[in-house]
This record gives sequence, structure tokens and C-alpha cells, in this order.
Amino acid sequence: MADTNVNYKNILIPVDGSKEAEAALGKAIQVALRNGEDANLHILHVIDTRAFQNVTDFKTTMVEQVAETAKKTLETYLQQAKDAGVKNVDYTIEYGSPKDIIAHQAPEKMNVDLIMIGLNAIERLLIGSVTEYVTRTANVDTLIVRAK
Repeated sequence: MADTNVNYKNILIPVDGSKEAEAALGKAIQVALRNGEDANLHILHVIDTRAFQNVTDFKTTMVEQVAETAKKTLETYLQQAKDAGVKNVDYTIEYGSPKDIIAHQAPEKMNVDLIMIGLNAIERLLIGSVTEYVTRTANVDTLIVRAK
């Protein structure tokens, strides 16, 4: 019989600023709180550098602007989690392929045991979406959060 008393200590919540990601963040905060004071909430934003490959001028400036915008959003999310009572919360900005970073690199680096990821309406139509890839290939439990 499976253990129904699973505690998640390292929860990864990838965010992209969408309402679906914000809904997933809200639920991830609740899961972190339910799993005790030693639960860690890792908020992750991945800047898909492939989106900048065709831009030759101002490439670095554009990436820096995207990163600065992401940092402001992540600071807000970090404060939201702290205000809710999450003791151990941090955020990271990574650069590269969101699929690989969310499904494999970040969970390994952060010793993640649960990924909570939002699913948006557009992704539901796309074969090969980030959410689909993560749920299919990640080596840890993955929870899809649907925004209402």
C-alpha cells in the first residue's frame, strides 16, 4: 500500500508572469505551508534565450531588460510567499531551454521533490508544450495547476 503521508520538502514553482503561473504559485504556497516549517519553496523563471537568437543588434541589452522585468516580478512573488508565512523561499532566474531546465536541471540542482506548474489555455492546444514535457519526463512528482 502506498504511503499517503507524503511530505514535500523542496517544491519548485516555475513562473512566467501569466495568470496560470500566479494561480500555481498560490497553490504552491499553500502546499509549502502544509508541509511544515522546513519546506522550501523555489520560484523559478526561465528566460528562453532561443527567442533572442535571431536578434543580432542589442542582444545583450534585450536579455538584460527581460531579466530586470522578471526580477521585479519574482521579488513580488517572493514577498507574497513570505507574507503568507512561508519561511524558506527563494527565486532563481535561469537562461536556456525552459523544458530542460524545469524538468531536469533545476530539480537536480535544488533537490526538488515536487514540481507545481501552471497550464494555460494556449498550452492545452500545443503538442510539445513545456508543461507536457515536464510532466512526461521529470523524475519527481509533478502537479499541474489549472487557473480558473
